[in-house]
Amino acid sequence: MLTKEIQHVKEESEKDFSSVDNPKELEELRIKYLGRNGILVQLFEELKKVPKEDKPAVGKNLNELRNLLTEKYNLLKTDLEKTDDTSEEKIDLTLPGTIRTIGSKHIIIQTLDEIKSIFKGMGFSVFEGPELESDYNNFEALNFPPNHPARDMQDTFFVSEKFLLRTHTSPVQIRVMERFKPPVRAIMPGVCYRNEAINPRSYCVFHQVEGLYIDTDVTFAELKGTLVSFAKQFYMDDLKYRFRPSFFPFTEPSAEMDITCFICKGKGCRICKNTGWIEILGCGMVDPNVFNYVGYDSEKYTGYAFGMGIERTALLKYGIDDIRKFYENDLRFLKQF
Repeated sequence: MLTKEIQHVKEESEKDFSSVDNPKELEELRIKYLGRNGILVQLFEELKKVPKEDKPAVGKNLNELRNLLTEKYNLLKTDLEKTDDTSEEKIDLTLPGTIRTIGSKHIIIQTLDEIKSIFKGMGFSVFEGPELESDYNNFEALNFPPNHPARDMQDTFFVSEKFLLRTHTSPVQIRVMERFKPPVRAIMPGVCYRNEAINPRSYCVFHQVEGLYIDTDVTFAELKGTLVSFAKQFYMDDLKYRFRPSFFPFTEPSAEMDITCFICKGKGCRICKNTGWIEILGCGMVDPNVFNYVGYDSEKYTGYAFGMGIERTALLKYGIDDIRKFYENDLRFLKQF
């Protein structure tokens, strides 16, 4: 009786496996014949009821059936895997195209590039220097003697007694003057660090651009002309400007430059604190003591220097009210520029 049933299963499986054409159907047959509750397991249970003298022959037939079913399953599985293209990438030409997001320059870099472009157009070369600086280049050679009160104007990140994270890009001026003889006309952009409390108007990391021009008979009038030309190109052509006396250890005389608030046109607003004026940079004639440090003849050469913060410049130009937005990587903010 069981032998006939084995033969019936064999014939039925031949029909079933011959009609399979996809992995799903093959899996259903595996469960039907070879699964835990499949036909083969049931036949082996029936083998227990077969008389003892017939068990060897019937058991042999059952083993042959199991091997046959397993072989058929494995062969079909291999063939279907070779012809199955569901794992291959398909292109549906009826679908609309995918719009890819293209990155752009950060607003700080955009502002810096525009400033560099203007000064390069006026004949300035571009130089860069290390962010880890010596105390000598950052302070002493710029007329900040040890224990000078002006050092307190900048809260510094010291790495060791003699090295620090530069507090301005002015040390690059020293490096340029030590490397080149006059005439020198250069701007020095870069990242600076100061140990300041973070708030809407200040940050511990910021960008600066320093400018330097050294030659014979350089005057303050040339400094004013250069900076006014820059301001009109960068901000607006019809602005008004003024220079106010100030103090910087490495320039004498020193000044700060204000321009008409381009938001309110000088009438007074929140951006300019209702004064109608906005400070954009500091400047002055290079102090003769700085020339002495770099080996320039202070009797022969004169020059001017200036510096501006890129974040502050961008804040003013675009009417941004919080410097921290530049560093939060909020795409809602960055995509506006």
